[in-house]
Amino acid sequence: MAEDYCEHCDLPLSTCVHGNPPAPEPVKAPPKASPVTRKRVASPRAAKESTATVRTAPRRRTDKAEFKPVIVQVLQEHGGEREADLVLAELEERLADVLKPGDHETGPTGEVRWRTAARWARKELADDGLLLAPQPGVWALTDEGMNSL
Repeated sequence: MAEDYCEHCDLPLSTCVHGNPPAPEPVKAPPKASPVTRKRVASPRAAKESTATVRTAPRRRTDKAEFKPVIVQVLQEHGGEREADLVLAELEERLADVLKPGDHETGPTGEVRWRTAARWARKELADDGLLLAPQPGVWALTDEGMNSL
C-alpha cells in the first residue's frame, strides 16, 4: 500500500504539516463566577483629594499648614535656631486664638494634638528645605528658611 506524499515538502501526508488538518483551537475555560461583586475603590490619595475639596463640616482641629509660617517667624526672631520645647511654647501663645477645641485633645501617642500637628508642620518645612534639626530637640532654619516669608 503506497502512501500519499505531500507536493510541497515530499513527506508522507501523515507526518507533513501540509497534509494534516489544522490543530483545533484550545478550549477556554469559562470565567469563574464571583460570589461577591466588587466595586472599584478609589486610591487613598484620590479619596483624600476628593474629601479635601468636598469638606462640608467645619474642621475640629487646626490644619498643620497654619503652623508653618509661625514656626518660621519664631525661629527667624531668635536668630534661626531654638529649642523645640521653647518654639512649641511660643506657638501655643501666638496661636491661642486660632487653636480649636479638638487641638487640645490628647492623641493616641499621649501628646496634645496641636503639638503633633506642629511637629508635622516642622517635618514638612524640613522636606521643603527650610528647616533642619542640627541636634535632637533643636529646630533651626536653613539659609533659605531665614530668607523666606
